[in-house]
Amino acid sequence: MRVLATSDQAQFALSELSQVQSYFVNQLSTLSTGTDFTPVEWLRDQGSHGGGQRFEATTNSVFNRASVNVSQVQYEDKPEKAFLSATALSTIIHPQHPLAPSIHIHVSWTELKNGQRYWRLMADLNPAIEDPAETSLFNKMLQQASGDYYESGIEQGEQYFYIPSLNKHRGVSHFYLEGFTGDVNTPKLFAINFARQVVDCYIAILTDKFSRLPPPSDEELNQQLDYHTLYFYQVLTLDKGTTAGLLIHSQNDVGTLGSLPAYINRDLLASWVEKSDQAQQPLVQALVDLFPAQRSVHVTPTIKAQIAETIRVHYKQLRVS
Repeated sequence: MRVLATSDQAQFALSELSQVQSYFVNQLSTLSTGTDFTPVEWLRDQGSHGGGQRFEATTNSVFNRASVNVSQVQYEDKPEKAFLSATALSTIIHPQHPLAPSIHIHVSWTELKNGQRYWRLMADLNPAIEDPAETSLFNKMLQQASGDYYESGIEQGEQYFYIPSLNKHRGVSHFYLEGFTGDVNTPKLFAINFARQVVDCYIAILTDKFSRLPPPSDEELNQQLDYHTLYFYQVLTLDKGTTAGLLIHSQNDVGTLGSLPAYINRDLLASWVEKSDQAQQPLVQALVDLFPAQRSVHVTPTIKAQIAETIRVHYKQLRVS
């Protein structure tokens, strides 16, 4: 049993984001007839500090990886904690076909015990092979959904998803608002409506794309494998949310690493060890060493558990040194 946050706003966020989760899962299920999304529950401290439920699709003909998670963690009974509660929708969809883009969405409400309250909004389109028309459509949606906050969201997104060591971005369209509170004129449902508009735009993109996809070529599949390797690298070396989640607790490692694609190019990852920041080189090498010595390798649940522990060991050693 999960013990949830008691504040009205946290309860509101959980209710609304759960509805977005259900809507998105239903839309994806309708779009990909025959794909089952399995509910998986996880608990923080046996539920005494909350937890979450994700819906995930196992690898099939439509999705390489697909996970739609809603969680709420709270520490109301821990006076020593500055953190009161966080309620989040976090989802990543990686389609199987290399011409169908991936999507990442994160919308969360955080409350601190010092009285601070704020939203975090993230949305980024991640095609292995870009379709400029889809990028344009997604950017127009972001502009409409965020209004006056569009330029700030794009600026923060461009910074967050940039990979300095490779001089590349993850994705083609990046939006990120951190510490968002809006103003007196900001609608109460601003963040929820933002999430819904991102979901609707992505479903429209996939619906159109799936209606006219040819069989993938070997070259396209190789491009996808390499792009998924870039995604893997960015998440595990630069994504602060993923790292923080793994360092704070080990109760949902598979879910925390739900954004990782099913397969990556080990050889390409190995070529980035020396390009990485010096402090991160041991981590990247350790990640390479988790996989068998072959080009295309499977990121299994067992490997995910090993990745989580590898990251914890790496940062523990950094603190000691």
